[in-house]
Amino acid sequence: MGPRCGMRTAKCQLMATSLCIMLLGLSIATLSTVTHYGLRFTVISDISPESNSYRVIHHAAFYIGICLSMTLILAALLSSAATVRESQCLTATGFFCFALAFCGLIPAACWRYARSTEVEDRMMDVYDLVYEEVRRNISSFRRHELTAIHEAFLCCGKRSPFGDTAAVEHKTCPPGQAQAARQDCLREIQGFLKKHMDLVSTLLGITICFTVYGMVLTSFLWFSIHFSNNLDRKGKYILRAR
Repeated sequence: MGPRCGMRTAKCQLMATSLCIMLLGLSIATLSTVTHYGLRFTVISDISPESNSYRVIHHAAFYIGICLSMTLILAALLSSAATVRESQCLTATGFFCFALAFCGLIPAACWRYARSTEVEDRMMDVYDLVYEEVRRNISSFRRHELTAIHEAFLCCGKRSPFGDTAAVEHKTCPPGQAQAARQDCLREIQGFLKKHMDLVSTLLGITICFTVYGMVLTSFLWFSIHFSNNLDRKGKYILRAR
C-alpha cells in the first residue's frame, strides 16, 4: 500500500504540474511572439542594420523563446501520458525534456540578471543615433524612421546637450504631440522596457521552479514504477509443460 499510495500522490501532483508547465510554455510563446512582432519592438529593430545593435537581441529572443516553449509543452505532454500509462520510457523522456528546458532557462535567467539593462541600452543607442543624424540633417530617410519611433512610443524628442532640438521635434513629432509629451523618448523607452523585462524575469523564475519540480516528480515516478514492477514480479510461478 505504501509504494502505491506514494505513486498515486506523485501522479496527481505531476498531472497538475504538467498543466501549469503547459500554460507557462504557451505564455512564453505568446510573450516571444508579442516581443518579436509588437510595434514598439519592430520599429527599433527595422532601423537600418549597419547601425542597429538591437536587431541581434530582437531575433535571438524570439527563437530562444519559441524553442523553450516547445520543449516545455512537449515535456508536459509526455509527463501527462507517462502518468496515465505508467510508462517508464515516457517518464524518462519527460524527465529529459524537463532537463533540456532547465538547461535553456538557467542561461536565459543568468543573462537577464547579469545584463539587466543591455536591452534598454541598445534600444536607446539606436534612438540616439537616429535622432542625432536627423539633427545634423545627414539623411532624410532617418527622419521617417524617427517619426515612426515617436508615433509608436507616443513621445517626442529628447533632451540634448548639443543645442536646441525644437527643429527636430517640429519635423518628426505628430501634430500636437510635442506639447502633450511629458517625458522625452529615452525615458519613455526605458520605462516601457523596464515593465516588459520585469514580466520576463517573473515568468522565467516561475517556469524554472515548476521545471525543477517536474524533474523531481518524473524521477520519483520512474523509480516508483520500476520498483513496483519488480515487486509485482516477485512470488509468481511459471508453469512449464514436461
